Amino acid sequence: MDGRKITVIGSINMDLVTSTTQIPKVGETVLGQSFHSIPGGKGANQAVAAARLGGDVTMIGAVGDDSFGRTLVDHLTHQGINTKNIIEVNDVSSGIASIILSAADNSIIVVPGANNSITPEIIEKHEDIIRASSILLLQLEIPLESVIRAIELAKKHGVLTILNPAPIQKLPKNLLEMVDFVTPNEHEQELLFASVEGTEQDLAELKKKCIVTKGSKGVVIYKNGKKVEIPSVQVEAVDTTGAGDSFNGALAYALCEGLGIVESCRFANVVGAISVTKLGAQTGMPTKKEVEEFLQLHKRS
Repeated sequence: MDGRKITVIGSINMDLVTSTTQIPKVGETVLGQSFHSIPGGKGANQAVAAARLGGDVTMIGAVGDDSFGRTLVDHLTHQGINTKNIIEVNDVSSGIASIILSAADNSIIVVPGANNSITPEIIEKHEDIIRASSILLLQLEIPLESVIRAIELAKKHGVLTILNPAPIQKLPKNLLEMVDFVTPNEHEQELLFASVEGTEQDLAELKKKCIVTKGSKGVVIYKNGKKVEIPSVQVEAVDTTGAGDSFNGALAYALCEGLGIVESCRFANVVGAISVTKLGAQTGMPTKKEVEEFLQLHKRS
């Protein structure tokens, strides 16, 4: 096992981003200000975040046999990510996310497309990749049974796992018992905790694994039975779309670099803060040099 290799299994989408002064109500038409096609998908976003920081990142995912698919794979390759394990699915569209931005907020509709082709059988074909990893990073934009199978294989080979439970859904007890870290936001945490079936001890065990992102309010972890709050870095937000993905990719990178959980969360917090100062999930993700320059600037201010 390479102690510094990150494998991301997850979605690869094209984000179709419309900026407007207000998000339309049902039946309402409003004028937009701008439109952009930007590579996205939670899996791809998190892979890019880790790679931009200098991580050795392999992506496992799927795209359709369309122009979006070719563009998305080329983009990930250009980011320094190993894309040899991304499959192209015939007669299926690549995943897309239709995003409306207004007043630094967003609403999103995701069409999974080829992402649904990542079956447990596909996961099993990549067992050697998982075994050779230090950290396996997953989300919930591919079929849940595939996420479970990937974590089973990671546990079999002693690979550290991070699950970003988004979009949130009820998760089986065995999955929550196997995974090492779970990274919900505040809303996802509430639903996740409410869905836990079992005893108070089961909930307490889940809390130990939780790293809760709270946007401008920072991050909460539960260490040695105590709630630890890690403050955020205050910035002027332009686009919050990729903040959580930036955090997760940076968390995986920091843990691979040997930082402790508190130090890793602090580092990921900074990366997430920088990412919201630019338009686009991936385009806002900083390099390690940019993070270092940002930290130096804030030390002086």
